[in-house]
Amino acid sequence: MTEPGERRRRTTSTATRERGVRDARDAARHAADALSELIRHHLEGVSAVCRSQDGGWTVHVDVLEVARIPDTTSLLATYEVGLDAAGDLIQYRRIARYRRGAQDQ
Repeated sequence: MTEPGERRRRTTSTATRERGVRDARDAARHAADALSELIRHHLEGVSAVCRSQDGGWTVHVDVLEVARIPDTTSLLATYEVGLDAAGDLIQYRRIARYRRGAQDQ
């Protein structure tokens, strides 16, 4: 409960549902946050963001799955994360797994 004169803090999910995802940067942030809660691996970054036909977002998030020495032999993966227009997680799946030092094919 808040004291008189204090503002209640809204959670991110409540604020997100009220205004939806504003732009690609916001979609990337929401996807990374949602994925990190589920898979518990270190996130390396976002490699793609695009709007879905239903008004949601599809985001590719790169993740460090197995850290190795030397670092160029570490295993990374790319996950495809689907968000609805409000920024809520709809689905995710691993679409690629590769060595850090490997070149794109």
